[in-house]
Amino acid sequence: MRTLVVRCPDWAVVAAAAESGVSPHVPAAVIRNGEVASCSAVARTEGVFVGQRRRAAQGRCPELVVFEHDGERDARVFEPVAIAVEEITPGIEVVRPGVVAVAAQGPVAYYGSAAAAAERIVDHVAGRAGVEASVGMADGVFAATLAARRGRLVADTAAFLSELDVRELGRPALVDLLRRMGLRTLGAFAAISERHVAGRFGKDAVFAHRLARGLEERPPSRRTPAVDPAVELVLDPPVDRVDAAAFAARTLAERLHTGLSARGFACTRLAIEATTTTGEHRRRVWRCADPLTAQGIADRVRWQLDGWLTGAVLTGPVEVVRLDPEELVDGDALQLGLWGGQGEAADRAARAMVHVQGLLGPDAVVTPVLGGGRGPVERVRWVPWGDERVPADDPTAPWPGRLPAPSPATVFDRPDPVALLDEHGADVVVTGHAELVARPHRIVHAGRGRQVVGWAGPWPVDERWWDETGAVRAARLQVLGTAPDGSELAYLLIRSGGRWAVEGVYD
Repeated sequence: MRTLVVRCPDWAVVAAAAESGVSPHVPAAVIRNGEVASCSAVARTEGVFVGQRRRAAQGRCPELVVFEHDGERDARVFEPVAIAVEEITPGIEVVRPGVVAVAAQGPVAYYGSAAAAAERIVDHVAGRAGVEASVGMADGVFAATLAARRGRLVADTAAFLSELDVRELGRPALVDLLRRMGLRTLGAFAAISERHVAGRFGKDAVFAHRLARGLEERPPSRRTPAVDPAVELVLDPPVDRVDAAAFAARTLAERLHTGLSARGFACTRLAIEATTTTGEHRRRVWRCADPLTAQGIADRVRWQLDGWLTGAVLTGPVEVVRLDPEELVDGDALQLGLWGGQGEAADRAARAMVHVQGLLGPDAVVTPVLGGGRGPVERVRWVPWGDERVPADDPTAPWPGRLPAPSPATVFDRPDPVALLDEHGADVVVTGHAELVARPHRIVHAGRGRQVVGWAGPWPVDERWWDETGAVRAARLQVLGTAPDGSELAYLLIRSGGRWAVEGVYD
């Protein structure tokens, strides 16, 4: 679908400077997790760039004005811009603060051409909101956003994308791998068949491959619920304060998320509606590439209500808030409750998890996600509590050389050294053709020896041969050992670099 995207360059910096009263002509940057997340054009002329460490940026530009990242501030200050765009062309979707998308057909037909519509939008936003904006048009939000960065109205989306660097995908790990394989442009990446991308790179790469080809972010098929999934909250008394609105946002977000999860859905486009005591009605649609979590829904509702209340957009206190999910997808990628539901016990446990994260950091509480891979260690991805449980690689994709079932019950984060000896006490070696040079006789692990009574394998491991730093050449072997007391234990061994190690232990 042809899409118009209105983009305000360096919006995080613009919003921070506007709210702080800092001149737009001074070098400024927004810092997130100790790195520059956004910087003004003036700062870039001084050698500051996105991704640079804070200290390095201030070393390059001592007069740099630094702001901390604040998504709520960005959304609040952006609301007048969204209103200005909506006055020109209704039906907008807020992709994120600073970026608005709208179907191109309406404004192009009304103003006679895409160029006329873009010029009218830019002039109106400058006059009403006092900020600079650029407009781009292409097929899909991804391509239209890239076009807006360049101020282009693209006729041939595939040709436009084919010349761009793969860095535009915004996936550092995938981009690094593609560039080392010689795939430096989106066109080169798009030329690979989707089947090969799925088999080699996994699920997220297939999503990126669609973007590189100029397709929609998701396939066109959608699920339709049997009942209306919208939720509504009547506020008694009505609220006109941001803190009260934030509480209402969280309550309503939990209700919506719980209802969708129970039916196996997740939301990717969310309409937020508010009705005041004076009868005024406001509605705004937020778009998200990934399914929204409960926290993601609450954030967007809070941001939107904050923008309406703080910006005096509403003429009275908010009496009714309604959330209407306009686009639903399967909810398999979302975090599932560890305790099998959303009851009181699960809520208490979730609050405890978040409290621990607040004390020790988000990585202090993690949950495992089983994904694709050949070995047991690489199949497990640890995800911080509350984040989406998305596998690093597609578990349903074909994985030649994958370890056969059953999987080990205990898997070591790092393979634990072990000795596998023949009847003469010598190391059992594996040849280049994945054959044992001698029969395993004894295994010694953690200072305890066992008699080998059976084994299976070895299976050759030849992974990521195209990656000089990540290539793995090894062999796996399953071994059953018996202790002097008669107890048996099965091991999964791997030989790499001339040494044996334990990857896992079977029950």
